[in-house]
Amino acid sequence: MPDHHPARTPETRTPDALLAELRDLRRAVAAEGHALWRSWERPAGRRRFRVAALNFAHYLVLRRRDLRDLQDALMPYGLSSLGRLEGRVLANLDAVIGALAAMTGTPCPHYPNRRSFGRGQRLLDANTAELFGPPPDSARETRILVTLPTEAATDSGLLVALLRNGADAVRINCAHDGPEQWAAMIANLRAAEAATGRRVRVLADLGGPKVRTGAVRLAKEKLRLTAGDELLLTGGRFDDSGAWRAQAACEPPGIVERINVGDPVFIDDGKLGGVIDRRTDGGLVVRVLRAGPKGFKLKPEKGLNVPGSDLGLLALTDEDRGALDFIARHADMVGYSFVQSATDVRLLQEELAARRPEDWTRIALIAKIETPVAVRNLPEIIVQAAARQPFGVMIARGDLAVEIGFERLAEMQEEILWLCEAAHVPVIWATQVLESLVKTGLPTRGDMTDAAMAARAECVMLNKGPFIADAVAMLSRLLTRMAANQTKKTPKLRALQSW
Repeated sequence: MPDHHPARTPETRTPDALLAELRDLRRAVAAEGHALWRSWERPAGRRRFRVAALNFAHYLVLRRRDLRDLQDALMPYGLSSLGRLEGRVLANLDAVIGALAAMTGTPCPHYPNRRSFGRGQRLLDANTAELFGPPPDSARETRILVTLPTEAATDSGLLVALLRNGADAVRINCAHDGPEQWAAMIANLRAAEAATGRRVRVLADLGGPKVRTGAVRLAKEKLRLTAGDELLLTGGRFDDSGAWRAQAACEPPGIVERINVGDPVFIDDGKLGGVIDRRTDGGLVVRVLRAGPKGFKLKPEKGLNVPGSDLGLLALTDEDRGALDFIARHADMVGYSFVQSATDVRLLQEELAARRPEDWTRIALIAKIETPVAVRNLPEIIVQAAARQPFGVMIARGDLAVEIGFERLAEMQEEILWLCEAAHVPVIWATQVLESLVKTGLPTRGDMTDAAMAARAECVMLNKGPFIADAVAMLSRLLTRMAANQTKKTPKLRALQSW
């Protein structure tokens, strides 16, 4: 059930009462946060994260509490309502305590200085520059990451246009093409850098475990599934009895044994949604709950999501290990698809260390958050990764929306942004940004609003499409405008220009 907090008139509490409450809160957060921080393994080398980790621990223990009533009580006094403390937990509490102490004439030992108050932002800026290079200009600090199409291996002009229009980093999707094409993309990128005088970073994404439909069998060639229909998911062998209008093999086949009756199931980014109704000798029977107004045409090699089941898949596949041979030599960052735990992170770090034992910690790791398990385990993922190498988080909104439900995506998006800011970890806002513009040359109103919201992240990713260079230019202009109006959650009160 949602945690409702009905609107009401804020309770009037005296400054003395609020001061006592804030001091109790600060003591508890400092003690509990320090204990949590000490419980984490703190290896040598990444001193910058040891500082960030303490603030992260303070934030995690603070957010165990419901502080909404306290926020309401602070507002009438014109004090911070604690809604912007992610990067500076104790310093923000100290600032409010100091203001209340001044109001009540009470001595205050903890009032923060300007340097300690801004340390979190400085660390986040430094970590962002470590991943993506220096900011493109003084007016736009949010970086732009572009997914390269296969054509980038042969068309150097495309990369020149991307760099001139404002791209700060490029992404190679190692689920497609191969080392020869990836190397050609990077060679063309270096030529474009020479032509434009810009240096950009390379992110190479591992493909990760591919859970999808395999071969399909339909009773009629043009059959479309609709709500109420049944679909048989098999481990590879079709049922020849003629009882089923639609069948699909699962890849990998073994997941059929790990899926439970009652679990939701989605195919092709949620275009078909259903539930596992029962198990038969032939496999799993899916009862279709939604399939769009025109029905759903079942096809091979479409993504298969089963959010309620542990499919027992390793985050690193044999194909990923092959791609790592190339990535370790040529890329600045490695994107980790479907990472779900600190153990997954440790596994990738061991693979990197085997390939570059001298300096593997210079390769940045980007954790792609795509599942509810990854969201729950985000603190341990951050601690394991950021303590050892440059680190960022990608909000991979495509699979994440299917896995947690579209209506919860915005909520989880916010929580990921908050947690990463508390740990001073840069965030990449990804999936379908300016999608209509990239594909058709014309953005929608929703596209523009979503892209403006993306300015709260440190980097925004665009997918490939025929109008990608135009989209980079428009996004760069939009991010520049947004930088004058907002930093993270904080609006900038410049003079309004609407009149």
